[in-house]
Amino acid sequence: MEGLVSFSISLNGFLCCFKLLLTMAWWNFLRPFSRFQDIWRSLGFSAMTGAHFSSVSFPLIDTKNEEEFRQMEAQLGAHTMRSHGYAVAKTHLHDWIILLLLVFIEIMLYLIYPFYRFVGKDMMSDLKYPLKSNTVPVWAVPMLAVVLPIVIFLVVYIRRRDIYDLHHAVLGLLFSILVTAVITDAIKDAVGRPRPDFFWRCFPDGKDVYDKLGDVICHGDESVIKEGHKSFPSGHTSWSFAGLGFLSLYLAGKLKAFDRKGHVAKLCIIFLPLLAASLVGISRVDDYWHHWTDVFAGGLIGLVVATFCYLQFFPPPYHHEGWGPYAYFRTLEETRGMTQAPNAQNGNQAQLAQLTEAQVENQEGQSHHGCMGLTLTGNGNPTSTLEDELESGRR
Repeated sequence: MEGLVSFSISLNGFLCCFKLLLTMAWWNFLRPFSRFQDIWRSLGFSAMTGAHFSSVSFPLIDTKNEEEFRQMEAQLGAHTMRSHGYAVAKTHLHDWIILLLLVFIEIMLYLIYPFYRFVGKDMMSDLKYPLKSNTVPVWAVPMLAVVLPIVIFLVVYIRRRDIYDLHHAVLGLLFSILVTAVITDAIKDAVGRPRPDFFWRCFPDGKDVYDKLGDVICHGDESVIKEGHKSFPSGHTSWSFAGLGFLSLYLAGKLKAFDRKGHVAKLCIIFLPLLAASLVGISRVDDYWHHWTDVFAGGLIGLVVATFCYLQFFPPPYHHEGWGPYAYFRTLEETRGMTQAPNAQNGNQAQLAQLTEAQVENQEGQSHHGCMGLTLTGNGNPTSTLEDELESGRR
Protein backbone atom coordinates (compact mmCIF):
# COMPACT_ATOMS: atom_id res chain seq x y z
CA MET A 1 0.00 0.00 0.00
CA GLU A 2 2.81 2.34 0.91
CA GLY A 3 4.53 1.49 -2.37
CA LEU A 4 1.38 2.33 -4.29
CA VAL A 5 1.08 5.66 -2.50
CA SER A 6 4.74 6.49 -3.18
CA PHE A 7 4.30 5.49 -6.84
CA SER A 8 1.23 7.76 -7.11
CA ILE A 9 3.14 10.64 -5.56
CA SER A 10 6.06 10.09 -7.91
CA LEU A 11 3.73 9.88 -10.89
CA ASN A 12 1.99 13.14 -9.91
CA GLY A 13 5.33 14.85 -9.50
CA PHE A 14 6.49 13.58 -12.87
CA LEU A 15 3.30 14.86 -14.53
CA CYS A 16 3.66 18.28 -12.89
CA CYS A 17 7.25 18.54 -14.05
CA PHE A 18 6.26 17.39 -17.54
CA LYS A 19 3.50 20.03 -17.69
CA LEU A 20 5.93 22.69 -16.51
CA LEU A 21 8.48 21.71 -19.15
CA LEU A 22 5.81 21.60 -21.81
CA THR A 23 4.59 25.05 -20.82
CA MET A 24 8.14 26.40 -20.94
CA ALA A 25 8.66 24.75 -24.32
CA TRP A 26 5.56 26.34 -25.77
CA TRP A 27 6.54 29.70 -24.30
CA ASN A 28 9.95 29.47 -25.93
CA PHE A 29 8.26 28.53 -29.17
CA LEU A 30 5.93 31.54 -29.02
CA ARG A 31 8.59 33.98 -27.86
CA PRO A 32 9.71 34.91 -31.42
CA PHE A 33 6.12 35.69 -32.31
CA SER A 34 5.80 38.01 -29.33
CA ARG A 35 8.96 39.77 -30.43
CA PHE A 36 7.57 40.00 -33.94
CA GLN A 37 4.44 41.61 -32.51
CA ASP A 38 6.56 44.20 -30.73
CA ILE A 39 8.40 44.92 -33.98
CA TRP A 40 5.09 45.13 -35.80
CA ARG A 41 3.82 47.68 -33.28
CA SER A 42 7.05 49.68 -33.48
CA LEU A 43 6.55 50.00 -37.24
CA GLY A 44 3.22 51.72 -36.61
CA PHE A 45 0.83 48.82 -37.14
CA SER A 46 -0.98 49.08 -33.83
CA ALA A 47 -3.23 46.46 -32.36
CA MET A 48 -6.86 47.09 -33.10
CA THR A 49 -9.99 46.58 -31.09
CA GLY A 50 -13.48 45.59 -32.12
CA ALA A 51 -15.54 47.29 -34.75
CA HIS A 52 -18.61 48.08 -32.67
CA PHE A 53 -19.34 51.65 -31.61
CA SER A 54 -19.69 51.42 -27.86
CA SER A 55 -18.33 53.91 -25.37
CA VAL A 56 -15.58 51.51 -24.32
CA SER A 57 -14.43 50.70 -27.84
CA PHE A 58 -11.37 52.40 -29.26
CA PRO A 59 -10.86 51.23 -32.82
CA LEU A 60 -7.50 51.78 -34.44
CA ILE A 61 -5.77 52.82 -31.20
CA ASP A 62 -2.65 51.22 -29.78
CA THR A 63 -3.45 49.04 -26.81
CA LYS A 64 -0.54 50.56 -24.88
CA ASN A 65 -2.40 53.88 -24.78
CA GLU A 66 -5.87 52.36 -24.54
CA GLU A 67 -6.45 53.48 -20.96
CA GLU A 68 -5.44 57.03 -21.80
CA PHE A 69 -7.72 57.12 -24.84
CA ARG A 70 -10.50 55.60 -22.76
CA GLN A 71 -10.36 58.51 -20.34
CA MET A 72 -10.33 61.03 -23.18
CA GLU A 73 -13.19 59.19 -24.89
CA ALA A 74 -15.21 59.55 -21.70
CA GLN A 75 -14.51 63.27 -21.73
CA LEU A 76 -15.47 63.57 -25.37
CA GLY A 77 -18.69 61.73 -24.66
CA ALA A 78 -20.06 64.99 -23.25
CA HIS A 79 -19.99 66.56 -26.74
CA THR A 80 -23.62 65.91 -27.57
CA MET A 81 -26.13 67.76 -29.68
CA ARG A 82 -27.59 69.51 -26.66
CA SER A 83 -24.33 70.61 -25.08
CA HIS A 84 -22.14 71.42 -28.09
CA GLY A 85 -24.41 71.30 -31.13
CA TYR A 86 -24.82 75.07 -31.39
CA ALA A 87 -21.10 75.69 -30.89
CA VAL A 88 -20.12 73.23 -33.62
CA ALA A 89 -22.69 74.68 -36.04
CA LYS A 90 -21.51 78.21 -35.24
CA THR A 91 -17.94 77.21 -36.02
CA HIS A 92 -19.09 76.20 -39.50
CA LEU A 93 -21.47 79.12 -39.95
CA HIS A 94 -19.83 80.19 -43.20
CA ASP A 95 -20.31 76.67 -44.58
CA TRP A 96 -24.03 76.80 -43.86
CA ILE A 97 -24.25 80.22 -45.53
CA ILE A 98 -22.55 78.83 -48.64
CA LEU A 99 -25.02 75.95 -48.49
CA LEU A 100 -27.95 78.39 -48.62
CA LEU A 101 -26.27 80.17 -51.51
CA LEU A 102 -26.08 76.88 -53.40
CA VAL A 103 -29.81 76.36 -52.81
CA PHE A 104 -30.52 79.76 -54.34
CA ILE A 105 -28.28 79.02 -57.35
CA GLU A 106 -29.97 75.65 -57.87
CA ILE A 107 -33.42 77.27 -57.89
CA MET A 108 -32.29 79.82 -60.47
CA LEU A 109 -30.77 77.11 -62.69
CA TYR A 110 -34.01 75.15 -62.55
CA LEU A 111 -36.16 78.14 -63.52
CA ILE A 112 -34.15 79.41 -66.49
CA TYR A 113 -34.68 77.96 -69.95
CA PRO A 114 -32.09 75.54 -71.34
CA PHE A 115 -30.38 75.93 -74.68
CA TYR A 116 -32.74 74.88 -77.45
CA ARG A 117 -30.54 72.74 -79.65
CA PHE A 118 -31.24 72.33 -83.33
CA VAL A 119 -33.29 69.19 -83.90
CA GLY A 120 -33.78 68.15 -87.52
CA LYS A 121 -36.08 65.60 -89.06
CA ASP A 122 -33.26 63.10 -89.61
CA MET A 123 -32.45 63.23 -85.87
CA MET A 124 -35.94 62.20 -84.83
CA SER A 125 -35.25 58.51 -85.40
CA ASP A 126 -33.50 58.36 -81.98
CA LEU A 127 -36.00 60.67 -80.26
CA LYS A 128 -39.30 58.87 -80.93
CA TYR A 129 -39.40 56.69 -77.82
CA PRO A 130 -42.73 56.71 -75.98
CA LEU A 131 -43.41 59.35 -73.35
CA LYS A 132 -43.73 57.49 -70.06
CA SER A 133 -44.06 58.42 -66.39
CA ASN A 134 -41.17 58.11 -63.98
CA THR A 135 -40.59 54.73 -62.33
CA VAL A 136 -38.71 56.60 -59.59
CA PRO A 137 -40.65 59.84 -58.97
CA VAL A 138 -38.84 63.10 -58.31
CA TRP A 139 -39.85 63.21 -54.65
CA ALA A 140 -38.35 59.75 -54.03
CA VAL A 141 -34.82 60.86 -54.95
CA PRO A 142 -34.37 63.21 -51.93
CA MET A 143 -35.88 60.56 -49.69
CA LEU A 144 -33.37 58.02 -50.94
CA ALA A 145 -30.30 60.25 -51.27
CA VAL A 146 -30.81 62.62 -48.32
CA VAL A 147 -33.27 61.33 -45.73
CA LEU A 148 -32.00 57.73 -45.65
CA PRO A 149 -28.33 58.69 -45.05
CA ILE A 150 -29.31 61.17 -42.35
CA VAL A 151 -31.31 58.47 -40.57
CA ILE A 152 -28.22 56.25 -40.57
CA PHE A 153 -26.12 59.16 -39.29
CA LEU A 154 -28.56 59.60 -36.41
CA VAL A 155 -28.35 55.91 -35.54
CA VAL A 156 -24.56 56.18 -35.33
CA TYR A 157 -24.91 59.33 -33.22
CA ILE A 158 -27.24 57.60 -30.77
CA ARG A 159 -24.60 54.93 -30.20
CA ARG A 160 -21.48 57.13 -30.13
CA ARG A 161 -22.83 60.49 -28.89
CA ASP A 162 -20.36 62.35 -31.11
CA ILE A 163 -21.77 65.63 -32.38
CA TYR A 164 -18.72 66.15 -34.58
CA ASP A 165 -19.49 63.00 -36.53
CA LEU A 166 -23.19 63.83 -36.92
CA HIS A 167 -22.67 67.47 -37.87
CA HIS A 168 -19.91 66.83 -40.39
CA ALA A 169 -21.72 63.87 -41.93
CA VAL A 170 -24.90 65.91 -42.48
CA LEU A 171 -22.99 68.95 -43.69
CA GLY A 172 -20.86 66.89 -46.06
CA LEU A 173 -23.92 65.07 -47.41
CA LEU A 174 -25.80 68.32 -48.10
CA PHE A 175 -22.76 69.81 -49.80
CA SER A 176 -22.43 66.69 -51.92
CA ILE A 177 -26.07 66.87 -53.00
CA LEU A 178 -26.18 70.61 -53.69
CA VAL A 179 -22.83 70.87 -55.46
CA THR A 180 -23.85 67.95 -57.65
CA ALA A 181 -27.23 69.54 -58.34
CA VAL A 182 -25.67 72.86 -59.35
CA ILE A 183 -23.14 71.17 -61.64
CA THR A 184 -25.80 68.91 -63.17
CA ASP A 185 -28.36 71.63 -63.87
CA ALA A 186 -25.72 74.03 -65.16
CA ILE A 187 -24.60 71.42 -67.70
CA LYS A 188 -28.24 70.60 -68.54
CA ASP A 189 -29.00 74.24 -69.36
CA ALA A 190 -25.79 74.72 -71.30
CA VAL A 191 -26.02 71.53 -73.42
CA GLY A 192 -29.78 71.36 -74.05
CA ARG A 193 -29.69 67.79 -75.29
CA PRO A 194 -33.13 66.41 -76.30
CA ARG A 195 -34.51 63.46 -74.37
CA PRO A 196 -35.24 60.14 -76.09
CA ASP A 197 -38.99 60.95 -75.98
CA PHE A 198 -38.55 64.47 -77.38
CA PHE A 199 -40.72 63.83 -80.46
CA TRP A 200 -43.86 63.26 -78.39
CA ARG A 201 -43.06 66.21 -76.18
CA CYS A 202 -42.72 68.46 -79.19
CA PHE A 203 -45.54 66.94 -81.24
CA PRO A 204 -48.17 65.40 -78.88
CA ASP A 205 -50.49 64.71 -81.80
CA GLY A 206 -47.75 62.97 -83.80
CA LYS A 207 -47.73 65.62 -86.61
CA ASP A 208 -44.20 66.98 -86.92
CA VAL A 209 -43.62 70.48 -88.30
CA TYR A 210 -40.31 72.05 -89.33
CA ASP A 211 -39.17 75.47 -90.43
CA LYS A 212 -37.31 76.33 -93.61
CA LEU A 213 -33.98 75.49 -91.97
CA GLY A 214 -35.23 72.07 -90.95
CA ASP A 215 -35.57 72.82 -87.24
CA VAL A 216 -38.58 71.66 -85.29
CA ILE A 217 -41.56 73.91 -84.64
CA CYS A 218 -43.02 72.44 -81.44
CA HIS A 219 -46.68 72.90 -80.58
CA GLY A 220 -46.78 70.92 -77.33
CA ASP A 221 -46.95 72.08 -73.73
CA GLU A 222 -44.24 74.65 -73.02
CA SER A 223 -43.13 73.17 -69.70
CA VAL A 224 -42.97 69.67 -71.21
CA ILE A 225 -40.89 70.94 -74.12
CA LYS A 226 -38.59 72.78 -71.74
CA GLU A 227 -38.04 69.61 -69.75
CA GLY A 228 -37.40 67.76 -73.00
CA HIS A 229 -34.17 69.74 -73.54
CA LYS A 230 -32.61 68.63 -70.24
CA SER A 231 -31.39 65.15 -71.02
CA PHE A 232 -27.64 65.46 -70.35
CA PRO A 233 -26.65 64.60 -67.65
CA SER A 234 -29.18 62.64 -65.62
CA GLY A 235 -30.26 64.53 -62.51
CA HIS A 236 -31.85 61.50 -60.85
CA THR A 237 -28.63 59.55 -61.26
CA SER A 238 -26.27 62.31 -60.15
CA TRP A 239 -28.34 63.04 -57.05
CA SER A 240 -28.54 59.36 -56.17
CA PHE A 241 -24.82 58.78 -56.50
CA ALA A 242 -24.04 62.00 -54.63
CA GLY A 243 -26.11 60.98 -51.60
CA LEU A 244 -25.76 57.21 -51.63
CA GLY A 245 -22.12 57.40 -52.70
CA PHE A 246 -21.43 59.59 -49.67
CA LEU A 247 -23.29 57.06 -47.52
CA SER A 248 -21.22 54.23 -48.97
CA LEU A 249 -17.97 56.00 -48.05
CA TYR A 250 -19.35 56.76 -44.58
CA LEU A 251 -20.23 53.11 -43.98
CA ALA A 252 -16.84 51.98 -45.30
CA GLY A 253 -15.14 54.14 -42.69
CA LYS A 254 -17.40 53.16 -39.83
CA LEU A 255 -17.22 49.44 -40.59
CA LYS A 256 -13.46 49.60 -41.25
CA ALA A 257 -13.99 47.67 -44.45
CA PHE A 258 -10.34 47.98 -45.47
CA ASP A 259 -8.75 46.76 -42.24
CA ARG A 260 -7.03 43.87 -44.09
CA LYS A 261 -8.97 41.25 -42.18
CA GLY A 262 -10.84 39.93 -45.20
CA HIS A 263 -14.44 40.42 -44.05
CA VAL A 264 -16.24 40.47 -47.39
CA ALA A 265 -19.60 40.94 -45.66
CA LYS A 266 -18.61 44.54 -44.98
CA LEU A 267 -18.16 45.12 -48.70
CA CYS A 268 -21.65 43.77 -49.34
CA ILE A 269 -23.07 46.40 -46.98
CA ILE A 270 -21.03 49.13 -48.65
CA PHE A 271 -22.17 48.12 -52.14
CA LEU A 272 -25.88 48.27 -51.24
CA PRO A 273 -26.17 52.09 -51.54
CA LEU A 274 -24.24 52.04 -54.81
CA LEU A 275 -26.53 49.31 -56.13
CA ALA A 276 -29.59 51.39 -55.25
CA ALA A 277 -28.13 54.42 -57.05
CA SER A 278 -27.34 52.27 -60.09
CA LEU A 279 -30.91 50.97 -60.23
CA VAL A 280 -32.19 54.54 -60.17
CA GLY A 281 -29.98 55.32 -63.16
CA ILE A 282 -31.14 52.22 -65.02
CA SER A 283 -34.76 53.21 -64.46
CA ARG A 284 -34.08 56.48 -66.29
CA VAL A 285 -33.00 54.59 -69.38
CA ASP A 286 -35.94 52.17 -69.09
CA ASP A 287 -38.38 55.08 -68.89
CA TYR A 288 -36.81 56.67 -72.02
CA TRP A 289 -36.10 59.88 -70.13
CA HIS A 290 -32.33 59.62 -70.68
CA HIS A 291 -29.76 58.14 -72.98
CA TRP A 292 -27.28 55.76 -71.40
CA THR A 293 -24.51 58.35 -71.75
CA ASP A 294 -26.61 60.77 -69.66
CA VAL A 295 -26.84 58.22 -66.87
CA PHE A 296 -23.14 57.39 -67.01
CA ALA A 297 -22.14 61.06 -66.83
CA GLY A 298 -24.59 61.76 -64.01
CA GLY A 299 -23.32 58.85 -61.94
CA LEU A 300 -19.72 59.91 -62.48
CA ILE A 301 -20.43 63.50 -61.43
CA GLY A 302 -22.29 62.44 -58.30
CA LEU A 303 -19.68 59.92 -57.21
CA VAL A 304 -16.73 62.28 -57.74
CA VAL A 305 -18.40 65.15 -55.88
CA ALA A 306 -19.40 62.80 -53.04
CA THR A 307 -15.80 61.64 -52.69
CA PHE A 308 -14.43 65.18 -52.55
CA CYS A 309 -17.05 66.31 -50.02
CA TYR A 310 -16.50 63.25 -47.84
CA LEU A 311 -12.73 63.78 -47.74
CA GLN A 312 -13.26 67.36 -46.56
CA PHE A 313 -14.56 66.08 -43.22
CA PHE A 314 -13.38 62.46 -42.90
CA PRO A 315 -10.13 60.60 -43.57
CA PRO A 316 -10.17 58.06 -46.42
CA PRO A 317 -11.94 54.82 -45.48
CA TYR A 318 -8.69 52.85 -45.82
CA HIS A 319 -6.91 55.17 -43.36
CA HIS A 320 -6.28 53.91 -39.83
CA GLU A 321 -8.38 56.84 -38.53
CA GLY A 322 -11.02 56.51 -41.23
CA TRP A 323 -13.76 55.64 -38.73
CA GLY A 324 -14.07 59.21 -37.36
CA PRO A 325 -14.07 62.82 -38.59
CA TYR A 326 -11.01 65.04 -38.55
CA ALA A 327 -12.60 67.26 -35.89
CA TYR A 328 -12.93 64.32 -33.51
CA PHE A 329 -9.22 63.50 -33.58
CA ARG A 330 -8.30 67.18 -33.39
CA THR A 331 -10.40 67.54 -30.25
CA LEU A 332 -8.84 64.32 -28.94
CA GLU A 333 -5.35 65.77 -29.36
CA GLU A 334 -6.37 69.02 -27.70
CA THR A 335 -7.78 67.07 -24.77
CA ARG A 336 -4.58 65.07 -24.48
CA GLY A 337 -2.51 68.28 -24.52
CA MET A 338 -4.65 69.83 -21.82
CA THR A 339 -4.26 66.66 -19.73
CA GLN A 340 -0.49 66.33 -20.18
CA ALA A 341 0.31 70.00 -19.50
CA PRO A 342 -0.76 69.95 -15.80
CA ASN A 343 0.99 66.61 -15.31
CA ALA A 344 4.24 68.01 -16.68
CA GLN A 345 3.88 71.10 -14.51
CA ASN A 346 3.28 69.00 -11.41
CA GLY A 347 6.32 66.88 -12.26
CA ASN A 348 8.54 69.97 -12.49
CA GLN A 349 7.21 71.25 -9.19
CA ALA A 350 7.98 67.90 -7.53
CA GLN A 351 11.54 67.97 -8.85
CA LEU A 352 12.01 71.51 -7.55
CA ALA A 353 10.68 70.45 -4.16
CA GLN A 354 13.16 67.56 -4.03
CA LEU A 355 15.99 69.90 -4.99
CA THR A 356 15.06 72.38 -2.26
CA GLU A 357 14.83 69.61 0.32
CA ALA A 358 18.24 68.28 -0.68
CA GLN A 359 19.79 71.74 -0.36
CA VAL A 360 18.34 72.16 3.12
CA GLU A 361 19.71 68.77 4.20
CA ASN A 362 23.11 69.65 2.80
CA GLN A 363 23.18 72.91 4.73
CA GLU A 364 22.16 71.15 7.93
CA GLY A 365 24.96 68.60 7.42
CA GLN A 366 27.54 71.37 6.97
CA SER A 367 26.37 73.24 10.06
CA HIS A 368 26.44 70.06 12.12
CA HIS A 369 30.13 69.43 11.44
CA GLY A 370 31.11 73.09 11.64
CA CYS A 371 32.19 72.81 15.27
CA MET A 372 35.14 70.68 14.22
CA GLY A 373 36.00 72.96 11.31
CA LEU A 374 35.10 70.21 8.76
CA THR A 375 32.89 70.26 5.65
CA LEU A 376 31.51 67.06 4.07
CA THR A 377 31.99 67.19 0.28
CA GLY A 378 31.66 63.57 -0.82
CA ASN A 379 31.40 62.43 -4.42
CA GLY A 380 27.77 61.34 -4.00
CA ASN A 381 26.41 64.89 -3.58
CA PRO A 382 22.63 64.59 -3.81
CA THR A 383 22.18 68.25 -4.74
CA SER A 384 24.40 68.10 -7.79
CA THR A 385 22.79 64.82 -8.83
CA LEU A 386 19.27 66.26 -8.70
CA GLU A 387 20.40 69.40 -10.49
CA ASP A 388 21.91 67.30 -13.27
CA GLU A 389 18.76 65.21 -13.58
CA LEU A 390 16.56 68.28 -13.62
CA GLU A 391 18.77 69.98 -16.19
CA SER A 392 18.82 66.89 -18.42
CA GLY A 393 15.04 66.67 -18.16
CA ARG A 394 14.67 70.28 -19.29
CA ARG A 395 16.93 69.62 -22.23
